[in-house]
Amino acid sequence: MTLPHYELNDGHSIPALGFGTYPLVGDDGGRAVLSALEHGYRLLDSAVNYENEGIVGRALRDYLRESGVPRGGVTVQTKLPGRHHSFERAIASGEESRARLGVDRIDVLLIHWPNPITGKYKEAWRALVELRERGVVRSIGVSNFNERLLAEIIDDTGVVPAINQVELHPYFPQVSLLERHKELGIVTQAWSPLGKRQAPYTEPPVVAAASRLGVTPAQVILRWHLERGTLPLPKSATPSRQAENLAAAELDLLPGEVDAITALGRPDGRLFDGDPERHEEM
Repeated sequence: MTLPHYELNDGHSIPALGFGTYPLVGDDGGRAVLSALEHGYRLLDSAVNYENEGIVGRALRDYLRESGVPRGGVTVQTKLPGRHHSFERAIASGEESRARLGVDRIDVLLIHWPNPITGKYKEAWRALVELRERGVVRSIGVSNFNERLLAEIIDDTGVVPAINQVELHPYFPQVSLLERHKELGIVTQAWSPLGKRQAPYTEPPVVAAASRLGVTPAQVILRWHLERGTLPLPKSATPSRQAENLAAAELDLLPGEVDAITALGRPDGRLFDGDPERHEEM
């Protein structure tokens, strides 16, 4: 399968569906990441706080060596933790992530959470801009930033993030944020794209679309993301599920089906109290 790609505002591109690696660790985690690559995933999402950059990098090297796929054929991204938001610490953290991943250059580096109470997110963003200038990182972005926080870092540096990775699933569809991302040319990545324990697999519009297409509810939801122009990052250590998730890229939903699933959104749809204006993750 050849995955479609999204164009980033920095001139690079990224696969339209990726593989989430939280909480994959140890040898079992490494095998799961390698399996994902063997099934055709070309975007791996890690983070310092996942404590798995080493096993992600090892699985990548093993796969590239055995498959002959060039390094540029796989996008690897990771995230800067809150405790590393000061400028010099963020620079060092980016270098450390590059070493743990075992790559010459990190493809994508994101600020994991803004941590507005600590209040160093603008300093962290300046550091990511510097890491890009130094060639440590190719593309830079953020995660869990709302419209206000995006405006602050853009006004401070003149640099628009290429990506914002946020909680996004049918119960929390982020309609207004997606509109702002489109205006700014920011690609939206979705963490917990299936809704985890609150996955809406039995909701009528999901069931109806799955029945029409002869696929699973999870595949319908992943296709819903793609139809909306968002980039889902599903995680599964099960090879058959990995293949099913990836196959969602070959489906097509009707416009009415997309709208009906989006309408499942709830005011209290977040999976936990992860409001970017309050949540702090160090």
